[in-house]
Amino acid sequence: MTEDDGETQARRACPICGKKSAPGFGAFCSKRCADIDLGRWLKGIYRVPTNEPPADYEADENNER
Repeated sequence: MTEDDGETQARRACPICGKKSAPGFGAFCSKRCADIDLGRWLKGIYRVPTNEPPADYEADENNER
């Protein structure tokens, strides 16, 4: 990361609370906001939509959709 990248990143708003992001926390202003975001991903609040079946889905002639 260059020095200019760090300055640009520091001016962005935290996606959780809206404060200025802080160096060392990526897009977030603090560890707390980064942890809140991580928790939302882990709980499934944030999801990337897909058309793929679940990993444990076995496609055979008995499973019809």
